[in-house]
Amino acid sequence: MKIDKLVGLVAAPFTPMHPDGELNTDLIDKYCKHLLVNGVAGAFINGSTGEGVSTTKHEKLQVAAAWARASSGEGIRVINHLGGTCYKDCIELATESKKMGLHAVALTSPSYFKPANVKMLAEFFIRIAESVPEMPVYYYHIPVLTGGYYNMIEFMQEVAPRVPNFAGIKFTHEDFMDFLNCLHFEKGRFDMLWGRDENFLSALVLGARGAVGSTFNYAAPLYHRMIEAFERNDQLTARALQQKSIDMITLLGKYGGIATGKAYMRYIGLECGEFRLPVRNMSRSDYQAFTADVRRLGMDDLFSKL
Repeated sequence: MKIDKLVGLVAAPFTPMHPDGELNTDLIDKYCKHLLVNGVAGAFINGSTGEGVSTTKHEKLQVAAAWARASSGEGIRVINHLGGTCYKDCIELATESKKMGLHAVALTSPSYFKPANVKMLAEFFIRIAESVPEMPVYYYHIPVLTGGYYNMIEFMQEVAPRVPNFAGIKFTHEDFMDFLNCLHFEKGRFDMLWGRDENFLSALVLGARGAVGSTFNYAAPLYHRMIEAFERNDQLTARALQQKSIDMITLLGKYGGIATGKAYMRYIGLECGEFRLPVRNMSRSDYQAFTADVRRLGMDDLFSKL
């Protein structure tokens, strides 16, 4: 299979929820148009940001179907994250994603019964990938959440000869040595998507040309300008913009973590509801303090526009 690499920004969308915690898939058409207007090339749905581990298989299919409808004919490529605990669930989700016409699927390492080594991880991946032989399949490397601290170059060496539809890796880890090895593997023919927004500039230096990020949902202009500055060798501007990204991301930690991303979406005018338990959401007073902190960042011109 010829690998059609993703270039630029791929957002990891939040899954919209109603106040009662039920899915709000009606918002996804507007959400998709919002990403397109802000120059986002793709959407990595049902991942960490999308609460894929907190939704049922049926709900993940509802979200995927809504994104399939919204993105049809729009030029935005959708990757559906399948999970990574039960391979039979992953296979069912993968085959349905193919029927929907989505661009690709992705899966993580099992996080409860963890693979004993890279070879066992590869066997798990292969079992799922072979169920959709004509569809690109990515591995989603996020060891801080899965506990799967495997060497990705070794994983690629195991998988590449056996999986014609292996597309590449969403690499959400700070091991730049492993990332560079993967970029160069088999003359760079696989798609290596960087997954840490706070050090995206460092990945660009190594040769990354595509990235998946949660902050691309609400601050795509910041990263577009960073890429442009890097490409014209204006390193001072590129570094200043990366610092802006870090300042913005620091507020995620200050206000409780991943759920703060939905507060940023509310700030730019797209209400996605709250995160499901056990994630802690902001109180009303917290949100007021958060918005004051966001304004102090002085970067409203770098946030995405509806």
